[in-house]
Amino acid sequence: MVDDVEIKNPNGENTPSAAPTPKPLAETDPTAQEPTQATQSGLGDKRKTGKTRAVRKSAKSSKTSASKKSPAKKKANGGNLAKYPRHSVEKALRVPRAIIDQNAGRECSDREAAAFAAVGFGGPFAVELSSAIKYGFLERPKPGHVRVTDRARQALRPQNPGDEIEALRQAVMDAPDISSVYKHYRGENLPDGTFFSNALTDKFGIPADKISEFSDIFINSLTSAKLIEQRGDKLRILDITAEPAAANRGQEPRRTAGQNVKIEATDTCFVVMPFAHPIGGYFQHIYEPAIKKAGLRPIRADTDIFGTGKIIDQIWSGINSAKVLVAELTTRNPNVFYELGLAHALDKPVVLISSNGEDVPFDLKHIRVIYYDVNDPFWGTKLIDKVAENILSAIRNPEEAIFRRVLDES
Repeated sequence: MVDDVEIKNPNGENTPSAAPTPKPLAETDPTAQEPTQATQSGLGDKRKTGKTRAVRKSAKSSKTSASKKSPAKKKANGGNLAKYPRHSVEKALRVPRAIIDQNAGRECSDREAAAFAAVGFGGPFAVELSSAIKYGFLERPKPGHVRVTDRARQALRPQNPGDEIEALRQAVMDAPDISSVYKHYRGENLPDGTFFSNALTDKFGIPADKISEFSDIFINSLTSAKLIEQRGDKLRILDITAEPAAANRGQEPRRTAGQNVKIEATDTCFVVMPFAHPIGGYFQHIYEPAIKKAGLRPIRADTDIFGTGKIIDQIWSGINSAKVLVAELTTRNPNVFYELGLAHALDKPVVLISSNGEDVPFDLKHIRVIYYDVNDPFWGTKLIDKVAENILSAIRNPEEAIFRRVLDES
């Protein structure tokens, strides 16, 4: 039975769903005869049936219309699209901690878990439980039951120095959306305000109405896992990639950052960097392997295009024909910045790299910059992977690597 269905009249006002009072048959059809009493009775029954059908049809139409509109409305509002844990990594440990403290970490029902945590068994608890599962602190041995994982035990009952941080870092790496944003910006400074918000929506699909919540959870979780640090007025995302893991990834950059990026066999990447030792040696050991890993052919002015003729013309030609550039900013070499200026004049996407923030000019800090630390025993392997990924990302999203965007938005 359908109740309280409202239908709008032609003036746009809501009226009860009762059908209009039928006019006498003679008014609607001048040739018709007035019905007898028996006919009127039958007609009344038919009208009642017609009224019921009209109401049901109207209700069904309203439901259909609502169902058609709901996806668009949901998409516009970003409702129910968030995949990330709705709690920081520290807060997501509350329920696992309670289960360990009061139930020795044994399997229990969801309702029992709520009782252990001294919280109501309702919607907010279900969201908190979901967060713990997404971080890998809880698992479901069967529907309606949870069990504490070894990762949660490592974080809450560490047996060795570093166990807690390692567990939190692994939780961050496995968390939906959070891990994607971390991997994208590792080794870089987080973009400022609006730039970061736009990236979260455009690149990672974070609902617009969840940007503030996600940012807080992301930064708090990385802080707990010691994956972020303050560098002046910037937040630097630390790269903790281990050498063995990096060696086994093979062509991962082409499968992730390189999705939908078309690379031709003749495409080149022009490297802008100092020639002097030790940075000059990075070309052979770092940048050349990284560029080849991204599927492009590396070109450097001193070894590949210098010859007879005007040097500046050859540099201009090399930059102009390159699909993307890599620029090593460490030591603030004047020739590097001159060639970088040419690249910006040609609207070429450039992957910026530096060993420190002081060597990055203020006007370039709005563009993504890869930072590396030579004191890290795995810095070379990490940098190769990161440069390869950012080359492909710059080709796919040139607006994040072209100086013109900064000028337009300033």
